[in-house]
Amino acid sequence: DHQYWGRPVPVVGDPRARLLVVGLAPGAHGANRTGRMFTGDRSGEWLFRALHRAGFSNQPESIGPGDGLELLDCLITNVCHCAPPKNKPTRDQLQACQHWFDQVIDAVPARVFVALGGLAWQGMAKLIGRRDWSSQRLPKFSHGAMAPLAGNRWLVGSYHPSQQNTFTGRLTEEMFDEVFSQARSKLT
Repeated sequence: DHQYWGRPVPVVGDPRARLLVVGLAPGAHGANRTGRMFTGDRSGEWLFRALHRAGFSNQPESIGPGDGLELLDCLITNVCHCAPPKNKPTRDQLQACQHWFDQVIDAVPARVFVALGGLAWQGMAKLIGRRDWSSQRLPKFSHGAMAPLAGNRWLVGSYHPSQQNTFTGRLTEEMFDEVFSQARSKLT
């Protein structure tokens, strides 16, 4: 078992990635414990299996640093890099992390952004507004929503792979796979 990381969780993956997966915040007993985005909880189990099936990961699981995981043409970040109280970032936390989030966007040549959940979609919408990447109003968040952006970029929406969504069947593995299939198609 890991000693808790307990500080801002860095991005994970390929710094030259064309696919950027955007989550909300580190899970209290997942990334906050392991120090790696989407690692150590059920959301991560779903995400890494889907990334592996879509060819964006060399293996279907992420256990912790040193497990051999390599993301292929994919980087994972969060709108908020610190574990929030009750799993929902405060406005102050989101504001404090905006600089980090912007730096990731500036550094990575991503063409497709997959937003995991409505709050990640909102975070991307704000960033898109700051970057003037869209001349149109973005569609409302929904699973499978797609929005073309400036510079041949795309925003794709997906339900978050939280237990609240996966245990209830709101998000199935087939639905999740379809999102990454859509993302892959926009990279070709």
